Amino acid sequence: MNTKKMLSVSSVLAILAGVVLVVGGIWGICFTYKNVVQENIMTPADASIPEVAVRGPMTLKSQADIIRFHTLKTTGGKTYAEMPHQIVKLDTDGNPVLGKDGKPVMVANTARNMWITATTLTTALNLGIVTYAFSGLILLFGLISIWTGITFGALSKRF
Repeated sequence: MNTKKMLSVSSVLAILAGVVLVVGGIWGICFTYKNVVQENIMTPADASIPEVAVRGPMTLKSQADIIRFHTLKTTGGKTYAEMPHQIVKLDTDGNPVLGKDGKPVMVANTARNMWITATTLTTALNLGIVTYAFSGLILLFGLISIWTGITFGALSKRF
């Protein structure tokens, strides 16, 4: 295959691949946006981006950060792994409730269980950030591929 033919074929293939990548990147951004919007999330007043609808990567991050902040505040700064699975049940005066055997009654640690919900929510929000970034990168690669195809096409005309 001669140089002109190789550049012409490469030009067409690069442009086709670029178009597919651009379409895929735009689809990914639209898909992520649509799925985030349908959740109707608003950042709270104490978020880094306060009282706005969560839509893009920055508001997703703001919401994820404030969920973690509130969870840490509620748990006294302890994460899931730092808390016991069960804690001693307390009566209304703050004294341990004892069982028939004289040992303290143990109950589920609701503060620790809160981390399960917080982790699920922040993971979903962070995944949205990653999908925006990945889709943007695919879009960029598509544009670069199209530009490369155009360049190959121009070079093929010189041979």
